[in-house]
Amino acid sequence: MTMMTPQPLDQQEDEEMLVPHSDLVEGPQPLVEGPQPMEVAPADNDNTRSVGNQANEEPQASRFTWTIENFSRLNMKKLYSDVFTVGGYKWRVLIFPKGNNVDFLSMYLDVADSATLPYGWSRYAQFSLAVVNQMHNKLTVKKDTQHQFNQRESDWGFTSFMPLSDLYDPNKGYLMNDTCLVEADVAVRKVIDYWAYDSKKETGYVGLKNQGATCYMNSLLQTLYHIPYFRKAVYHMPTTENDIPTGSIPLALQSLFYKLQYNDTSVATKELTKSFGWDTYDSFMQHDVQELNRVLCEKLEDKMKGTVVEGTIQKLFEGHHMNYIECINVDFKSTRKESFYDLQLDVKGCKDVYASFDKYVEVECLEGDNKYHAEEHGLQDAKKGVLFIDFPPVLQLQLKRFEYDFMRDTMVKINDRYEFPLELDLDRDNGKYLSPDADRSVRNLYTLHSVLVHSGGVHGGHYYAFIRPTLTDQWYKFDDERVTKEDVKRALEEQYGGEEELPQTNPGYNNTPFKFTKYSNAYMLVYIRVSDKDKIICDVDEKDIAEHLRIRLKKEQEEKEDKRRYKAQAHLYTIIKVARDEDLREQIGKDIYFDLVDHDKVRNFRIQKQMPFNLFKEEVAKELGIPVQFQRFWIWAKRQNHTYRPNRPLTPQEEAQTVGTLREVSNKAHNAELKLFLEVERGPDLQLVPPPEKIKEDILLFFKLYDPHKEELRYVGRLFVKSTGKPLEILMKLNELAGFASDQEIELFEEIKFEPSVMCERLDKRASFRFSQIEDGDIICFQKWPPPETDEQVRFADVPSYLEYVKNRQIVHFRALERPKEDEFCLELAKNHTYDDVVERVAQHLSLDDPSKIRLTPHNCYSQQPKPNPIKYRSVDHLIDMLVHYNQVISDILYYEVLDIPLPELQCLKTLKVAFHHATKDEATILNIRLPKPSTVGDVLNEIKTKVELSQPNAELRLLEVFYHKIYKIFPTHEKIENINDQYWTLRAEEIPEEEKNLGQHDRLIHVYHFTKETAQNQVQVQNFGEPFFLVIHEGETLAEVKARIQKKLQVPDEEFSKWKFAFLSLGRPEYLEDSDIVSTRFQRRDVYGAWEQYLGLEHSDTTPKRSYNASQNRHTFEKPVKIYN
Repeated sequence: MTMMTPQPLDQQEDEEMLVPHSDLVEGPQPLVEGPQPMEVAPADNDNTRSVGNQANEEPQASRFTWTIENFSRLNMKKLYSDVFTVGGYKWRVLIFPKGNNVDFLSMYLDVADSATLPYGWSRYAQFSLAVVNQMHNKLTVKKDTQHQFNQRESDWGFTSFMPLSDLYDPNKGYLMNDTCLVEADVAVRKVIDYWAYDSKKETGYVGLKNQGATCYMNSLLQTLYHIPYFRKAVYHMPTTENDIPTGSIPLALQSLFYKLQYNDTSVATKELTKSFGWDTYDSFMQHDVQELNRVLCEKLEDKMKGTVVEGTIQKLFEGHHMNYIECINVDFKSTRKESFYDLQLDVKGCKDVYASFDKYVEVECLEGDNKYHAEEHGLQDAKKGVLFIDFPPVLQLQLKRFEYDFMRDTMVKINDRYEFPLELDLDRDNGKYLSPDADRSVRNLYTLHSVLVHSGGVHGGHYYAFIRPTLTDQWYKFDDERVTKEDVKRALEEQYGGEEELPQTNPGYNNTPFKFTKYSNAYMLVYIRVSDKDKIICDVDEKDIAEHLRIRLKKEQEEKEDKRRYKAQAHLYTIIKVARDEDLREQIGKDIYFDLVDHDKVRNFRIQKQMPFNLFKEEVAKELGIPVQFQRFWIWAKRQNHTYRPNRPLTPQEEAQTVGTLREVSNKAHNAELKLFLEVERGPDLQLVPPPEKIKEDILLFFKLYDPHKEELRYVGRLFVKSTGKPLEILMKLNELAGFASDQEIELFEEIKFEPSVMCERLDKRASFRFSQIEDGDIICFQKWPPPETDEQVRFADVPSYLEYVKNRQIVHFRALERPKEDEFCLELAKNHTYDDVVERVAQHLSLDDPSKIRLTPHNCYSQQPKPNPIKYRSVDHLIDMLVHYNQVISDILYYEVLDIPLPELQCLKTLKVAFHHATKDEATILNIRLPKPSTVGDVLNEIKTKVELSQPNAELRLLEVFYHKIYKIFPTHEKIENINDQYWTLRAEEIPEEEKNLGQHDRLIHVYHFTKETAQNQVQVQNFGEPFFLVIHEGETLAEVKARIQKKLQVPDEEFSKWKFAFLSLGRPEYLEDSDIVSTRFQRRDVYGAWEQYLGLEHSDTTPKRSYNASQNRHTFEKPVKIYN
């Protein structure tokens, strides 16, 4: 049937907003499946911010009705409505009458004047689109969403709005007299100019930068920061000036809080996340606020131990409740005191916070089949519940907005309306939430401090916080980098959730008010006890901050300000980088080997562009002590072969120009830099002399000397030569530069290029420089000749082989695969080493005789983890192929394993991890079965028989697939093992019981699983655990008879077995059985395959009290757990 309106809220959200590839809310033209709104936390500088992020004023709303005649005869691909105005903006509806490449009507809201709007425009709207059913209004198809429209996404809507078959069916009522009625309800909110807004100036507070998906963390950090007692305790944690923020959580948090207190602009969180041990990948994973809160507070609690602030976390956040079970008919009561740092409150089925607390302390009656086993009194009727012994000064309430929907087998977000008061009285109704042990002299009256909001759906969204830092009437919204003033209505009522009804300013065809589901709603509340208010909202000033921290952070602030000023004035200046002989001597053979200098490491001058170059020379004279008459500057040039060499001296005319003009002439690519080589000549007495006059025939050459014994390359100087001259004529001079005897025989090589490969060729000593195409800036390398014999002492006999080595050498950090965060050892290898070379070197280092037993796995540079698949034997040619990541990023990490058999053999085998369950022994035996890939399950079972002790020699085995304590498959013995996956599922081998081999005509083989259920929840939640098994049931057999066989099979003592309840479960719903029930009547399916959702359940009563932290309760299904490593 067509989707009705109104639609159940959770269903609408799931189908409309969350399920990929169905009715997705769509993006910009071309109108194909596009991004879903609110699904992924955007980067913090994205214009397409989430809903609560932009809208700031009361919405202006209107309804537009579009009557489309002769609808079935429309032959255009798309059709626009007339333009209508809402909120001062022009809009129109866009439809695809025959579908946008789908068998559905496609419909979008479009910004009518997007082509003429100024650059950077954006506008935010909530809207619904509807096709009116003209026979039955309740069958009108209506869908709603929200979007930040901008240049890139100027239309938004639904590609699969409704099936064309329904739309064009004359009996359905959507076309009457071939006329279609389309309604658009649009509500527009004005948007703050994000870029021009100054949070500090407007509010006195600053925000936090979003690293990718860290808005959930930002909202929590702002909340904690604005609890001054907590902030003061963080400041008083001992740190020293030698600590590094990225390696110390206390120092990183102190630094962050200091900057939030004293900065004028938003604060980065990278230091803090690095101190957590997170990499970039963690920062792009959205996690759960509650879980981060728990993990962070646990870490801080641990770090505070043994310091002056020990116990602060407990003092602020720790409360206690009492779990009790009290027998009704005998005098027996069991109690257990537990602490909590936050409380999880149900949203579904609860009107407000008080209703949730009522539900929390609701008494559960344990009676009938659910009686309580009271030690010496046996099974008794009893009452079970929770009461509070004390509440903490700062009460953190986690609202369970995310729940598991058993019918749809997925997590859903509960967007129901849920109210929370500004003042919360937990002493109400004569202290009904308090235990008899509670101190009644403490007044449990709380005032609301902060509201953390989640905007979006179950698979992601955006977090922000409304906070009252000083508990006055003024609220503030902390949304990543931006802080805005808000009123109490925005902080409370608008975060209750539910539906928003917007008034119409332009009633049209249908006068019913239009409603929008509010996907932004409160997710966590922080209350402060009124009697503790003055202690918690205390003054925190500079005297609370360690002096070393103040000095460090003020210096950081000054440096940042200098950088800002520097950047602001950058357009007025040119950076002149001056390389000298001293730089070449310092760098060649140490930092660099090819070309002449790394320009980032030479002396640089920041000079105003308007300064004449001759005046700059005077600056150089002052700075370097080289008078102007002894300076000659050369311009560098990038050659076609990608080398960078001094090209020519500056002319007197050029030196008369301004620095800015000269820079533009010399190098158009690097618009802020001018790179020069300063030639300075010295006479025989090392005194400065004016540079010699250079004529066209003079060539400036640079010389490097290679020593093969030391494996050393160094710069020895430069010479002017005549282009008509020959290398023979300068040999004596080169020997002098090198410190050799004047008659030492030497060989010369020209260093031509090094990218993409090294080119270094012998220079003919008898040919002229012009003939050899030698020019200004060329590099000549030389060495003693003849070269030494290549032996163990000399690895690289000549210049070309040494340069080839330098070009290809690569330091690789090796890590054991089972310890992927720790470097084990480093090896110097070459990028062109073969696969065999690499594993041989690793084996050599590990003193392993057989290199083929080494298996390597490449590194993922983005996740900082091993890649999922190891490198196959000889599947890559060279080391560089092992290290290269996507986008040509080169890693320097490899992971290794030492195998028990050679890798080529292993690759022909399939390894399966199998848990063997013995017929009579409790403990399972874990086996690693390794067989050739073409083997079958039968071969696996035969192999298992050789490794285990069977109950009898002729016992038959079977292999099962077990997942989450359910049996999903019995593997046929002929199935090939190559495609069996043991990574996510457990493979279990067991003996086939005799009774299963001879099933009668009416016997059934059924699944039997253990389970517990959470009876305090609004709906039954079944949790399977333990080892599932099969059981034969016979026709007419009662539950009592089946129970007797199960007890015998599992060897459970009577006392324990008496507590179990038996139920037939289908799709997670238990139907409890009586001893007299005939079990076989419930199981009509004969096949075992696919029958795992129908089973006989053994319910174990869960008498353990509620956990103070239930980490997984509110977690999204896709998330990795939050971990703080340091």
